Amino acid sequence: MDKNTLHSDGVGSSSYPPLVREDSYGGDGGVIDSHQHFWQFNPVRDSWINDDMRVIQQDFLPDHLFPILEENGVHGTVIVQSDQSEEENIFQLGNADKFDFIKGVVGWVDLQDDNVDERLSYYSGFEKMKGFRHVLQGEKDRALMLKPAFKHGISLLSKYGFTYDILIFPDQLQYSLDLVRGFPEQLFVIDHIAKPYIKAGKIDDWKKDMQTIAQQQNVYCKISGMVTEADWKQWKKEDLLPYIDVVVNALGTKRIMFGSDWPVCLVASSYKQWIELLQEYFSAFSQEDKDAFFGNNAAMFYKL
Repeated sequence: MDKNTLHSDGVGSSSYPPLVREDSYGGDGGVIDSHQHFWQFNPVRDSWINDDMRVIQQDFLPDHLFPILEENGVHGTVIVQSDQSEEENIFQLGNADKFDFIKGVVGWVDLQDDNVDERLSYYSGFEKMKGFRHVLQGEKDRALMLKPAFKHGISLLSKYGFTYDILIFPDQLQYSLDLVRGFPEQLFVIDHIAKPYIKAGKIDDWKKDMQTIAQQQNVYCKISGMVTEADWKQWKKEDLLPYIDVVVNALGTKRIMFGSDWPVCLVASSYKQWIELLQEYFSAFSQEDKDAFFGNNAAMFYKL
């Protein structure tokens, strides 16, 4: 696998100008969407996209996202892996190579593999590769992250300046706490506020565990992926606000970041509907806090 592969893979070409519109959010780098995906839909590989989610059983590529970002005043994005393969890295780095609005990639490597150091060294050669993620939420072993081999892989990330995205369900927050405590110099970010059971209205246990893990100063959190944990057809902002309150109060405004989870969010919400909900929520905050949440925190965390 060599870097030249990137120029024969991926999609489209960067015929668009960079997104540099002036905006009242996001700070010097503008608004950064810290969490979105691209894929060329494959019903076998992407079997997690079931028939209930048929609206996203199709290709979603940079050409599709650019006008949405432009409409909503978003200046750049971070792609996050949705397939656990190194072929996914090649595809997403190819997208990032061709489109200026893509500022970073969160990829996948087998953190438990004996050659993980070599793979991380390889990816450190790509400027836009910023970190890695494993779909821990789908693992039968709910504490997989605490296996010695997995922790060995995590221990090597800081050597190359890589971040780690934690994708879990609430039952894994206590295991995640053990993980992040073991690597105080490693930057972690919790995706989708750990996917609380919003549709069922459950909050107490998740709230307690989030408040505990938030005490670790190396832990950040993406306010993203919430609408798909709510009632897809009938959710309202009042269903989401108590959960946002917990995250903001627990982590403060310097360790949270905006993410759309596009196109997954489309099963329950448009991009515009989600970003406007958050703009309304933060409207009473200081300009410094708004800039931090909508851009500066992501830019710092991922070194964009």
